[in-house]
Amino acid sequence: MRPVANVHGVEVEWDPSDPAGFAPGAARLGPRLGAAGIGLTVYELPPGQSICPYHYEVGCEEWLLCLTGEPTLRTPEGERRLRAGDAVCFPDGPEGAHAVRNDTGEPLRVAMVSTRPAVGVAVYPDSRKLGVWSGEEHHLVHLDPQLDYWHGEAGRAG
Repeated sequence: MRPVANVHGVEVEWDPSDPAGFAPGAARLGPRLGAAGIGLTVYELPPGQSICPYHYEVGCEEWLLCLTGEPTLRTPEGERRLRAGDAVCFPDGPEGAHAVRNDTGEPLRVAMVSTRPAVGVAVYPDSRKLGVWSGEEHHLVHLDPQLDYWHGEAGRAG
């Protein structure tokens, strides 16, 4: 039989190393369901918490499904309150930038669905960071100072 997971009843796990303001519970359902090309994560956000900093993906499309509560969604167009049942697509690139937080007094749940490229790239415009990951490898770099394309290459030709 095919595995089944219920997005309303799944138990989330909490990472004690998450900083204040970015401490959601999470349940990664993709692996549980046998998915290889699409990810599905259910997040539980206590009041005052966010899923992650404002960012956009490169080479990846994401969707947000509001399961319970009223999360605040930030996009390049501004902020708005969502409600249970709302779905939003974040396309690849800067126009898909987003952040999700809980400004209410009650816990809420959202699900994020995304394509899963072999190498993932996320850009964090507020903090000028770039994240790159493949499998379990994950690296963050600052985009400042900007380096010239040839930086460190002079004298290495051939």
